[in-house]
Amino acid sequence: MQPITPDAHGIAVLALTVVALFLFTRDNIPLESSSLVILTLLVAGFQLFPYAKDGEVIVGPVDFFAGTICVLMMVGKALETTGALQPLATIVGRAWSTRPVLALVTTLVAGAILSAFMNNTPIVVLLMPILVGASLRSKFPVSGVMLPMGLATIIGGMSTTIGTSTNLLVVGISHDMGIHDFAMFDFVLPVAIVGGVGVIFLWLIAPRLIPDRTPPMADTSPRIFSAQLHVKKGGFADGKSLSEVLAKADGNLRIDKIQRTDSLFLAKLPSVKLQPGDRLFVKDSPENLKHYEQLLGATLFNISDIEHPVDEETPLQAQGQQLAEVVITRGSPLHLRSLAAARFSASYGLLPLALHRARAPSSQVTGDLNLIRLRAGDVLLVQGSSEAIAHLKDSGTMLVLDGTTTLPQTHHAKRALAIMGVVVFAAATGIVPISVSALVGLGLMILTGCLGWRDAASSLSIPVVMIIVTALALGTALSGTGMADYIAVSFVDAAFGLPAPMVLSAFLLLMTIMTNIVSNNAAAAIGTPIGISIAQELGVSPEPFILAVLFGANMSFATPYGYQTNLLVMSAGGYKFADFLRVGIPLTVVMWIGFSLVLPMLYEL
Repeated sequence: MQPITPDAHGIAVLALTVVALFLFTRDNIPLESSSLVILTLLVAGFQLFPYAKDGEVIVGPVDFFAGTICVLMMVGKALETTGALQPLATIVGRAWSTRPVLALVTTLVAGAILSAFMNNTPIVVLLMPILVGASLRSKFPVSGVMLPMGLATIIGGMSTTIGTSTNLLVVGISHDMGIHDFAMFDFVLPVAIVGGVGVIFLWLIAPRLIPDRTPPMADTSPRIFSAQLHVKKGGFADGKSLSEVLAKADGNLRIDKIQRTDSLFLAKLPSVKLQPGDRLFVKDSPENLKHYEQLLGATLFNISDIEHPVDEETPLQAQGQQLAEVVITRGSPLHLRSLAAARFSASYGLLPLALHRARAPSSQVTGDLNLIRLRAGDVLLVQGSSEAIAHLKDSGTMLVLDGTTTLPQTHHAKRALAIMGVVVFAAATGIVPISVSALVGLGLMILTGCLGWRDAASSLSIPVVMIIVTALALGTALSGTGMADYIAVSFVDAAFGLPAPMVLSAFLLLMTIMTNIVSNNAAAAIGTPIGISIAQELGVSPEPFILAVLFGANMSFATPYGYQTNLLVMSAGGYKFADFLRVGIPLTVVMWIGFSLVLPMLYEL
């Protein structure tokens, strides 16, 4: 083995990689911002200090902008927007009400198969309301099925080149380095063997490892009521200005409008003077409304009943109101923003009631709910009319877990499925490369009305695109400067004397640990050129080592932060961090041992 000494460029790239991994783990820094900073430093550095040998530039800024996977994201979006998967969702939902044990394995297998052809997140979004609704109807704990379902979609996503953005990234780096061009189903067999065992584990064993958890917001009774406060003669509010009334209530009284006569409504100006007979339209909890009634010397009535004051015989009623749980996801209008900044109530006509923090489930939310900066995985409890909740759900900008509205089904659904089938068939049979078939498929989706440009654009998550571009650039820099070779040689030296299958197993374990700490794409981009270099140092085929990166980078089972869908199911199922360890660590061990045995046999190491 030739000794390799890292040069200044290689050391600088490695240092930048460490900085990138640190920034990617900071939840308070947007992922796209971290990616842009790293990419800018990388491009500027190689622009000012090109990496050259013998007067020839080997790595320059232009080398960091190769490769694209955006088209495949758009094609997968069409299946979601057309409701093409709704028939499957209906079947799964019915199965839960009749045969829950069979329904669980059906859900796991369906989730895994669907995730082989589209991003995991829409699959989880599709199945979560079904499981929540089935849980409420059949009285089984949703925590026993939500986590296995989420992990099954991650397993299924490993099986094809388009299953996840991580797969596309690894395959793209392999192609750009001229090592190997993977076809659509080249690694289905090892995933089918090992993943099949993993799904059986999730079906039979995982539910027994999870304690019964109550979802953080399982109370479905309305909590905020609309009512009227009638100003009485001689009461505190009589003759007082609106500002004085609000000050008396410590600024907590929410007044929607002020009515003086049947046709006269007053502007809510601080100086407006209240008179006997004025009606204040208010919203709050029953306890608070009764408190304000006494405080202001007013009479409390239901919003639609002005003849019977509210008392024990005539309690407050919240007609037409529903509760819904809204999960904050990356890229949604509320991500890393406050409700006040996003003008949530004004924009959606919904009233926020409570907040469950995904990363600190035991902590109490204090202070003004509208001023809290929301993070991915947080669950917001809102109340409003069924129309407002349906509008929020149909907008597609947020994940709503009310389980009361079915997904849309349109006449474009069969068309979208047929086009996706053509895309997959053409790529799988080698008629055309996946990039070509995906581009043609996107054109057909748009021409046939299955996908609009607005929906296509919304499928391109800026954080995902930015981290992929940055990860590709870092991988190119690591490889081009020789730092990947240096790390590979160091790894092989540390495993000196071990057979190639054991080196492969150790490398797979290293990638698995890394992906549960940093993002999948970051681990994949850094690991792929290193894995290729290790195979070259050992003098063996690079394919199993590339797949070790791909499989290892996808095994985000052990922590709720390893993958976005983990955060979603954590919130909806009421899980704790320890629940992911209980299920994720055994599943990781099963998958690691399985791939350590299967890959050497299939690739004759």
